[in-house]
Amino acid sequence: MSRIRSMRRHLASSIGVTCAAALALPLTLPTTNANAISGPDARARTKTVERTVPPGVPGNTQSLPLVPLADERATGAPAEQGLPRKDVRPFSLVGVVWDDPGTELHGRVQVRTRAAGTGAWSDWQDVETHNAEHAPDPGTPEAASDRLRGATAPLWVGDSDGVEIRVRPESSARTAAPLPAGLRLELVDPGSAVPDRAGAATGEGAGADEGAGAGADERAEAGDPPLNGPLSAETTASSAVNVPLAPLGATKIPELNQADTEDELVVLRPPELTEEQLADPHIGPRPGITTRRGWGADESLREKGFLYTKSVKAAFVHHTATGNNYTCAQAPSVIRSIYRYHVVSMGWRDIGYNFLLDKCGNIYEGRAGGVANAVMGAHTLGFNDDSMGIAVIGTFNSTSPSETTVKAIAQLAAWKLGLFGADPGAKTYLKSGGGNLFKKGTNVRLNVISGHRDGFATDCPGKLLYGKLGAIREHASRFQGRL
Repeated sequence: MSRIRSMRRHLASSIGVTCAAALALPLTLPTTNANAISGPDARARTKTVERTVPPGVPGNTQSLPLVPLADERATGAPAEQGLPRKDVRPFSLVGVVWDDPGTELHGRVQVRTRAAGTGAWSDWQDVETHNAEHAPDPGTPEAASDRLRGATAPLWVGDSDGVEIRVRPESSARTAAPLPAGLRLELVDPGSAVPDRAGAATGEGAGADEGAGAGADERAEAGDPPLNGPLSAETTASSAVNVPLAPLGATKIPELNQADTEDELVVLRPPELTEEQLADPHIGPRPGITTRRGWGADESLREKGFLYTKSVKAAFVHHTATGNNYTCAQAPSVIRSIYRYHVVSMGWRDIGYNFLLDKCGNIYEGRAGGVANAVMGAHTLGFNDDSMGIAVIGTFNSTSPSETTVKAIAQLAAWKLGLFGADPGAKTYLKSGGGNLFKKGTNVRLNVISGHRDGFATDCPGKLLYGKLGAIREHASRFQGRL
């Protein structure tokens, strides 16, 4: 009886929220599905000092062309490129881009940065040259964009105002590969949370403290919209797709217990689930998720409309390769930086990952389109169709993820995969869209929870995070009640 009352409560809440959202929407809604396909540790050894940014200051990107650092004619080899020490406007994240996304950078990229406030220079830090492993699938409209650029992974360096960079071509006794054309250094300042075009600034969002889930605004935890003015059209569009889970404009989608999650599943009624699965569901309790508004996404940066795929049959685990030199209070700033780097510097339509997690286990909404929907990302080249990408902020080649983060990945996967009837401990088939491991059109048998390297030849998600995938699958299966 209590379960029935709970379900009725959620039905009434969902209907009420939907009606409220409809009243709050502008008279002319933005087109949200115009391009839909189908269906719904390099670490600085000097301490960085974070400057205080007034609320609502938008970010920016400085793009500086690299120059030869030696005379190619004198050395007889491709010239090293870079920039000598240079004073620049404040920034917190660096990366290198080049003209042709199909060209690989065979070489070593290293940067030094000067901490704002202290004036101390870091040691040389390596930037991962991951090349084309994170990208839209070949043949998709996003991959066909003339805005796409080749790029390294971004590196979080903290608040800085000086930079030096060198890019050395890879060489052997016989050959030396030339560097890609059009190399540019991208310096990203995340700013503070970007203000809505029609209202006041959004906050830094939930999960700001070192403890998982700590520091969340009480209204956000309750799923209430923040009281900071009307929403812009772009923010309304990205928030409206989450209305079944939280009110329009909410900065946090609250967690649910197991019973309430199952009741909500009946309300959502995903078309992938049969009546039998709805009656006896295997789904993990919904975790709390900081929305795009919660981490301060500037919705005017991304392309309008959302891309959807048919289902979510698998989850690919990633690391962002941005380093581990950040606090959980800085995680929203790191995400805003990655978002700006993916869209402004690399030319993608939106941030590539569907979800991101910080070192404290806090979960953040990634690519826009609705956290409960099958949103197509740009996280695993060749396997973005019918999958989702979960990226842990950090680098895990020699640093192990915390147990809190491991369990948070598992809970997120157990909930999201459960919406589509997927067993986190099982295997599934995905059709390759083309990559360096599998030819286009190949049906590939993969774990439902896989690492990025399972679909593409790459170090991602790092040796030590990859080694935790077995534990993640087991935890997720337990969350779904399968063990």
